[in-house]
Amino acid sequence: MSESPAAGSPDALRVGHVPGVTLTKWRTRWAERLTARLDVAEVAEADQRRVLVDDVVDLCFVRLPIDREGLHAIPLYDEVTVAWVSKDHPVAAYDDVTLADLTDETLLTDLDAVALDRVNAGAVLLVPLSVARSASRKDLAHRPVTDAEPTTVALAWRTDNGHPLIDEFIGIVRGRTANSSRTQAERAAKPKGAPVKSPGGPGVSGGRTRRSRSGPRR
Repeated sequence: MSESPAAGSPDALRVGHVPGVTLTKWRTRWAERLTARLDVAEVAEADQRRVLVDDVVDLCFVRLPIDREGLHAIPLYDEVTVAWVSKDHPVAAYDDVTLADLTDETLLTDLDAVALDRVNAGAVLLVPLSVARSASRKDLAHRPVTDAEPTTVALAWRTDNGHPLIDEFIGIVRGRTANSSRTQAERAAKPKGAPVKSPGGPGVSGGRTRRSRSGPRR
């Protein structure tokens, strides 16, 4: 991550993500609604807890399970597990496979520095579908493993991290609308019970006003 902001800086939020997780839509919504900088960096799955505990990032898209001690974690969605193989591997000839089909294969589950070399040599790597898709390797193929447990992507952050923008990012990820995505400072600054002007009319005291479909209330 370049130009990482200081820990707790209110001017930027640091977000990590494990391989395969795409943040495009959330980054777009963030840019549309807030002026604070969003610094995004990919982190290895093996480091997903460390970057949070060591305050490298404020939030991180992680894959469960993760040691949740000292962390909040919101599960977001599940991912299909696929068998990632070389294009000339027998598995590539099928539309999908089961774990029983892979009994005699050399199975790998860690995407480390040599995993893909071993796949090209004949091993089978079990990974989330998004990881295989994001690599775009023309020499490899992936097939769904129909009875494998799915993996779950979650958004995690430290329980003691009081960064004022964390709630804003969580709201965007969870689908909060632009109208409700005000910063904490804006919410705190707005006086309670302040007059609200109705469209085309004088200010009225109290909460929200509603307009009848047939015209202004008389």
